[in-house]
Amino acid sequence: MSAAMLTADWFLLGRELYYRKFEIYSMAWHQDVNLENFIASCGSYGGPIATRRDDQKFVKVQGTGQPIISIFSGSGKQIVSFKWTRRPIVYMGWSNDEKLICVQEDGMVVIHDMFGKYLHTFAISQKVQDAKVVDAKIFISPQNFTGIAVMTSNFKIFLVHNIQEPKTRQLSELPRSQIQPTCWAVISEDSTEVLIARGVELYRLKQDEHHTSAMLEPDITNKYSSILEMSVSLNARHLALYTDSGHLWLGSTDLRTKYCEIDTDSIYKPKQLTWCGNEAVVVYWERASTLLVVVPEIDGVRIVSNTQHELLQKVPEVVQKIFRINSTDPGSFFKGSHKANEYITLVKNDLQTAVNQCIEAVGYEFDTEVQKMLIRAAQFGKCFISDMKSDSYVNMCRMLRVLNAVRDPKVGIPLTITQLNCMKKRTQGLLDRLITRNNYYLALQIAKYLKMPEKEGSSHILVHWAKYKVSQSQLEEETVAREIADKLGYTSGISYSEIANYESKASEQVKLLLELGENTPALVKAIESGDTDLVYMVILKLREKMPLGDFKMTIRNFPVAQSLYIKYCKEHNTQALNEIYIQEDDFSAQAETFILESLDEKKKHMKDALLTSALEAYKKGRKDLYASMCDETLKLLRFQRDVEDKIPNAKNRFTGKSVHDTCKLLLEMNETKLAEKFRNDYKIPDKRFWWLKISNLAQNKDWIELEKFSKLKKSPIGYAPFVDVCLQNDNRQEALKYLSKVSEDVKVKYCIKVGCLEEAADIAFQQRDIQGLLYVQSKCSLQFPQTQLSDRINSMITQLDSRK
Repeated sequence: MSAAMLTADWFLLGRELYYRKFEIYSMAWHQDVNLENFIASCGSYGGPIATRRDDQKFVKVQGTGQPIISIFSGSGKQIVSFKWTRRPIVYMGWSNDEKLICVQEDGMVVIHDMFGKYLHTFAISQKVQDAKVVDAKIFISPQNFTGIAVMTSNFKIFLVHNIQEPKTRQLSELPRSQIQPTCWAVISEDSTEVLIARGVELYRLKQDEHHTSAMLEPDITNKYSSILEMSVSLNARHLALYTDSGHLWLGSTDLRTKYCEIDTDSIYKPKQLTWCGNEAVVVYWERASTLLVVVPEIDGVRIVSNTQHELLQKVPEVVQKIFRINSTDPGSFFKGSHKANEYITLVKNDLQTAVNQCIEAVGYEFDTEVQKMLIRAAQFGKCFISDMKSDSYVNMCRMLRVLNAVRDPKVGIPLTITQLNCMKKRTQGLLDRLITRNNYYLALQIAKYLKMPEKEGSSHILVHWAKYKVSQSQLEEETVAREIADKLGYTSGISYSEIANYESKASEQVKLLLELGENTPALVKAIESGDTDLVYMVILKLREKMPLGDFKMTIRNFPVAQSLYIKYCKEHNTQALNEIYIQEDDFSAQAETFILESLDEKKKHMKDALLTSALEAYKKGRKDLYASMCDETLKLLRFQRDVEDKIPNAKNRFTGKSVHDTCKLLLEMNETKLAEKFRNDYKIPDKRFWWLKISNLAQNKDWIELEKFSKLKKSPIGYAPFVDVCLQNDNRQEALKYLSKVSEDVKVKYCIKVGCLEEAADIAFQQRDIQGLLYVQSKCSLQFPQTQLSDRINSMITQLDSRK
């Protein structure tokens, strides 16, 4: 192959920078997809392509016209197609682990996997929902998380740094203006900020909503009235601005350094402005004959059209050294094998360098014929080096075979070696991408071929394969279980509980885990399901299967399970409940259990023993107040039993009653002396005892004794209660005896109660209480003589008003 053919797709940019564009795939979709009518979003690192119809364009549709999202591999092979039934999509893109992210206009973010399976949804912010989203960007944060930035209809920017753990931050706001933003870009370096252009103005929005954004002044020589488009390089260090004067400005993202300013000879806004690696910029204007999607990569751009998938990249330096016309680098002499023997003598002193250049260059090539030529040249050259180590040669051969396998159109991952080396976990990351596509067999063969450790290779892949099998609800469980067992057996590093977690129904997962003897994971899964019946089922199963000590130690590590088991024991097994409290040294709970048992009528004969146990438990727990209450209750029980034994007709009348009711019952049975003693022993307050005493005397119609009691000493409850108990027992005459002793503040009220309206009016007048007079007047009827009293009250009110 001649040098001219090898460099036919090269072109010079500037003085010494060579770029090349070559075809990776001929797209398999060209009959079904017309990019003129579709919006396409491509994942990085040779990721998949998602398409949806462009709502801004009128096209003829079949069926209901519901939006459809289609996902394709890099070669245009359709992976899945599904209807979109949610709110309108503002922006669609891919995460760094190849999850499809759809940002809706209502601020909801919906995430699907590569096969269109719904994963989860989250809301960015209530403020975003209220204002609606008009634009969005997906970015990779400095911590290598996938983040989202959205712009609302009132031109506020909100950030989510990690879609796995979404926490929203509002950026500083733009100064007020009638001019709308023309373009914006996310800069994610040490911290995440946003550059936003508004006409001629340029602002940097920081992660502080109270920060005032100052206008920036980029060093743009040519006059302009608006910045139409901007783009930030993937390393977040370089910035490209496109103005309405048709000039492209390149510089650093901090705007301190200007690289150049180029006249593009076009004043129209480009369809895409994208960095090609970190050293060049691609500007694409939409033309009817060239409908493209430009996808930025770390080492170039992928260009997707209706018919082709191409890669545009800077020609790697080592490739330039070998294939550049008139190159004199050692490796350039090996590119043609027909004169290799002659060239050996020319590069004898640099033979090692020549071989290394061929080995390094072959990794950058997609064409298998060029790969073979360079590998043969390296193999030929290393034969003449006595101490040549073959490790780099062997490793490159292995890696080439892997890259060629994943680049195959059936797989459709057009990954470059630069991208592979920059990928997180490198070959492990590549295996994960194959696993994501359900290419388990290829992933397994690669892991074995690269001799990867089982934990990172075959075991890791088989576990994911088993999870996928378990998640297939249409397959019979028994068939799936047998197939998994045959494939996995007792392979080290494989957790059956992890596999069971991929059963779609939580109840089935839990049952499977229990059958596999994974008791703790079964309990965890049951708790996570939120189904209390399922948790109870696991708890009772574990209680049957496990030794009591192990069972108690297991559930105590899960507060939800422990709480539910305690609730179960309260209703069905108080002995087990007490055992738990003893294990936890929870003396208060032990005491409460004893007290609850003492209230059970079936355990009436054990009441004293249970209360004594509660007393001891409270003492151990240093709950002195509760202990004394238990002690007082025991004394009360003993007193009540003694009374029932000594007093005729008292059998079963006292036991279980409160102190108040016991005293009341003693008074009702005319056991006055015993009541007095009981009052002193149990420190019944005077006010309560007087109430009980006068209520009992009035109820027994013992008016003489009631009058004597009222004169015994000054009443601690006043004399209004004496009036009340007399009236309650229909004796107005007795009530009048105590009316004069009622305190002044309620005398009007009690005069009305006993029907002494005139006296009530006189007292209210003496107290200068107009409200009291009005209250008395409201009680007067419309008949004589109360009408006369009403007129008299009016006169009293007039007199009081005139004295103010």
